[in-house]
Amino acid sequence: MRWINTKPSRATQIALMLAPFLLLIVAYGVTSAARLADNPADKLLPALQTLIDAINRMAFQPDPRTGEYLLWSDTGASLVRLFSALGISTLIALFFGMVIGMLPYVRALLAPFVATISMVPPLALLPILFIVLGLGETSKITLIVIGVAPAMIRDLALKVLELPREQIIKAETLGGSSWQIALRVVLPQVLPRLITCLRLQLGPAWLFLIAAEAISSDSGLGYRIFLVRRYLSMDIIFPYVLWITLLAVITNFALDRLRIAVFPWSNLEAR
Repeated sequence: MRWINTKPSRATQIALMLAPFLLLIVAYGVTSAARLADNPADKLLPALQTLIDAINRMAFQPDPRTGEYLLWSDTGASLVRLFSALGISTLIALFFGMVIGMLPYVRALLAPFVATISMVPPLALLPILFIVLGLGETSKITLIVIGVAPAMIRDLALKVLELPREQIIKAETLGGSSWQIALRVVLPQVLPRLITCLRLQLGPAWLFLIAAEAISSDSGLGYRIFLVRRYLSMDIIFPYVLWITLLAVITNFALDRLRIAVFPWSNLEAR
């Protein structure tokens, strides 16, 4: 029997999936207990109960100064920025990805430009954006769009170029115009890839959002993390990092379920 041909059962899959997370929690608990035994005032690795107390304080107790539940208000502010930027990036990527992939003249004009823009480190542009657009929401959303959209455009353009040429020829033979070919042949096959592109850009989008909120903001998950770091409040930082990760995982899962529900045939292609 070869290991490459063996597959775990459903129960074994779940156990294997949970094992790394459980080991990480156990390792943290053991290390934290050891550090606190040497120094009860240690803040680097708070006890698990301390983390739970911090979550309760941030999520379920109103702030004495503002009356807000800080975790939820920060989450709302960050998600509005993130989803606004991802929505704008999706529309830009869909349009330019299709026209660059379909039209040779547009490809010759814009493909090198988009490829060059995608190589610019977006965080290096952050001071410029703050100077030009101010410190408000526009600069934060623009940073995410600049960081995400060029990569999505290139990916979608490549997807269009990978479509079998025979499909285009058949559509032309049947009298389809360029507009009809775009809507009826190219678009249905590009949309599943668009959702996949969006999933792949969730990590970078969160990175750019946290960076922008850390530098100039009065709300948001990134703002809160960098606000409390000066007090070494690891009991708040760790839960916030875990919460950001959970939000990203949920968003990724939701997008994948959306792709399968709307384009079920795309799941067969991925296998």
